[in-house]
Amino acid sequence: MKKILIEDEYKAFVTEIKAKVYQSQHQALRQVNRELIGLYWEIGRSIVERQEKHGWGKSIVVNLAKDLQNEFPGVNGFSVQNLWYMRKFYKRYEGERIQQSVGEIGWGHNIVIMEKCKNLEESQFYMEMTKKYGWTRAVLIHQIEGRSYQQYLKGQTNFDKTLPEKYRNQAKLAVKDEYSLEFLELTEKHNEKELELAIMMNMRHFLSEMGGDFAFIGNQFKLEVGGENFYVDILLYHRRLKALVALELKTGAFKPEYTGKMNFYLTVLNEKIKTEDEAASIGIIICKDKDRTIVEYALKDNVHPIGVASYRVMSVLPHAYKEYLPSPEVITGSVSNIMDVLAK
Repeated sequence: MKKILIEDEYKAFVTEIKAKVYQSQHQALRQVNRELIGLYWEIGRSIVERQEKHGWGKSIVVNLAKDLQNEFPGVNGFSVQNLWYMRKFYKRYEGERIQQSVGEIGWGHNIVIMEKCKNLEESQFYMEMTKKYGWTRAVLIHQIEGRSYQQYLKGQTNFDKTLPEKYRNQAKLAVKDEYSLEFLELTEKHNEKELELAIMMNMRHFLSEMGGDFAFIGNQFKLEVGGENFYVDILLYHRRLKALVALELKTGAFKPEYTGKMNFYLTVLNEKIKTEDEAASIGIIICKDKDRTIVEYALKDNVHPIGVASYRVMSVLPHAYKEYLPSPEVITGSVSNIMDVLAK
């Protein structure tokens, strides 16, 4: 018995030391990354300053790349293209408060954000999200191409009132304002059964469109209550939130009574299906169309976390969306609030 206890203690000791080594390696990598980003910033600044001072043209970058590669053979990062990225990097963020954020993510991530983001607010949003949730470059690209920033600003949920603060931002990212289901190849005239069947036949693509952190549990998921059976259209699991996510599919416009049905589902899921270590279940009602004012009132006094989204099966942007695009002032204010929460 004593030998077993000693072995258990030693195993715990080894686990503790391993954790310290991993933590030290992680901190070292972060420091190396910050130094690298700082170096690229300085190279970019030097290129800009010399061009402005001496009127040098593009040849400075070509010649500098050649000389650096000769001086540091085998060291990656001094290609002509990468030097242009350094110049662009400095020009993009010169004098901006965003400078500290750029050193917290990898150079490859910074390049993706520079190439794909249109303004500083959007850039900072993806920087902070990448840092907070450890997005890979592939996930980052998917989030940008999926317009997560715009969807985050426009999304209609009641998460601010129904979820603990530590879950709100990730939950908001999990619910888009509109889903593109063009890959289902449905016509505009389809019913709910056809929609569900098409999703089931394209589940991998559907989960990707949902955001990448979802896992499929089942469709027509049965809930037994009072001797009757009720069925959730699609039940998913969100890995980061550690929560069940109930989807209700509607091929028509949103109706307020849909939230009542979803509240019922979420109550049953929380009491009968979810485990003790999981977070409260979340509902997403996906409709063909929605009136934003009706949705706002329908969600106002709900006690369960619910989001309402629309979907499209053809590549046409509804004209009504233009009316609800936030102004630059609203965007700036929203992102500032997001950053304040993420910083906590």
